[in-house]
Amino acid sequence: MESYKERFALFLAETGALFFDRKLILKDGRPTPYFVNMAMFKTGRLALEMGSFFAGMLVTKGTVDRVDIILGPSYKGSAIALSTAIALWERHRMDLAFEYDRKEAKTHGEGSVSQSMFVNRSLFDGCRIFIVDDVATSMGTKFELLEKLEAEAHATGQSYHVIGIGIGLDREQTTAVYDHDGKVLLGQKGENAIQDFVARSGIPVFSVAGIREVVDYLYKEKTPVMIKGRRMPIDERTKSEFDAYIEMYGIS
Repeated sequence: MESYKERFALFLAETGALFFDRKLILKDGRPTPYFVNMAMFKTGRLALEMGSFFAGMLVTKGTVDRVDIILGPSYKGSAIALSTAIALWERHRMDLAFEYDRKEAKTHGEGSVSQSMFVNRSLFDGCRIFIVDDVATSMGTKFELLEKLEAEAHATGQSYHVIGIGIGLDREQTTAVYDHDGKVLLGQKGENAIQDFVARSGIPVFSVAGIREVVDYLYKEKTPVMIKGRRMPIDERTKSEFDAYIEMYGIS
């Protein structure tokens, strides 16, 4: 595994951003043996490190020269957009704008004139946008953000171009399957979430690392992670539960 991915895995473990526990439920209704909460990168040092992973990805992929604005969906994505912009300047001397969306339109102050759904008002006609977020599960948040951008472009008479999407951790799993009543069907695989998103949107998706390589690395290195509230190396039972989960819901 590349050195920057190893650093990313170690920081996920150090901060407790990656943790294992029982009875965890994803937003789509499925159970999961692990969760990733990148809000745990909550000091100046850790925030800069988090941004450096995304900045490094943008530079390595050769994408950064085609980007004007780093956009993060609220709430966690907003911190990632800010830290990525700071890391791009500090470590690569590239000064890009950052932006994030509102949950509700602002109606006072500057919002009484322009009811924009974007806080910094950095979007401009023809701007090239790179979206950043913590993880990819169903990609629902990304579709919602694209809809907001489309509505904003329509309201302002401008055009925006989303160059790509960068996520910290790819959960490498399929989408949930639901019955006619909207109840999630456990043990059934849906589509490849990211592949489906790319096919529907035409926007490429990049990730700092995938969950398989992160967990395998931490397991082999016996790096302590948070398991049921205790910091300890990944044991055989936890690894087996993770592998079984990936077998059931993971992409091929």
